[in-house]
Amino acid sequence: MAIIGHIRHDPDRFTLIAMMKTQSSGWLNGAIGVLIFSGSLPATRLAVAGFDPIFLTTARATIAGVAALALLLIFRVHRPANRDMMPLVWIALGVVVGFPLLTALALTHITAARSVVFIGLLPLATAIFAVVRGGERPRPAFWLFAMLGSACVGSFAFLKHDGPSSLIGDLYMLAAVIVCGFGYAEGARLSRHLGGWQVISWALVVCLPFMAIASALIAPAAWGEITWQAWGGLAYVSLFSMLIGFFFWYRGLAQGGIAAVGQLQLLQPFMGLALAALLLREPVAWSMVVATSAVVLCVAGTRRFAR
Repeated sequence: MAIIGHIRHDPDRFTLIAMMKTQSSGWLNGAIGVLIFSGSLPATRLAVAGFDPIFLTTARATIAGVAALALLLIFRVHRPANRDMMPLVWIALGVVVGFPLLTALALTHITAARSVVFIGLLPLATAIFAVVRGGERPRPAFWLFAMLGSACVGSFAFLKHDGPSSLIGDLYMLAAVIVCGFGYAEGARLSRHLGGWQVISWALVVCLPFMAIASALIAPAAWGEITWQAWGGLAYVSLFSMLIGFFFWYRGLAQGGIAAVGQLQLLQPFMGLALAALLLREPVAWSMVVATSAVVLCVAGTRRFAR
């Protein structure tokens, strides 16, 4: 009887071990995704020094879209169901068009170091859209931390700082965070049955015809004047920020859960500030570090009371 009881409990133990492995894999994939995304704003800052922000948006989507289409054809991935097409359009508008365009416009007015402070709001934006789309009912403390976090960012945006600042640049970044949070929440929800890399690949393919035509129409007149730094920035945001990073990020969210793995976004402002200082030699004022830390604490609070 003891042996039989032991055997009966084995499936539960193996199931638990499998769940732990899946969650660990989710955290690892999510961490790699966040690390890749942390280089997006510094790379965009390099790219907008040589490319028009609108062309940069269309070009990065075109390059990533061609690569995504090639992957879908190579692996013979079936076309998404009709019910998934509209969510893919929304994801494309959020993370393929909206966020890249708004951040590129913002970085013509503000530094990359300043912009990454706003990225500290991404977990909050993602959580809010997860609540709206998923019908969750967080506790009142969630909204308290949400308002505190928004207040921290609002105070930072309208106060004078040591580095260059611009109200229009700050507003662009706030809008970028909102549309990106929506795209993250929709992508994470869809990736649970469609697959992480398939979601971003199909979203890119949806936009590809429009982005390719737009890129051809507004292409730079003098290609020879573009620096290698700008080309490097374009390559990074096209292949890593727009495509490869989402492979890990959406897979991580699907494996470990949006609420859990989404907390890794809290590391992104710190990684972004470090990269901006290291690669672009931009000044990182103490006020930026304080603001980022305050936002991270507030967003951590919203995660704690999300359920």
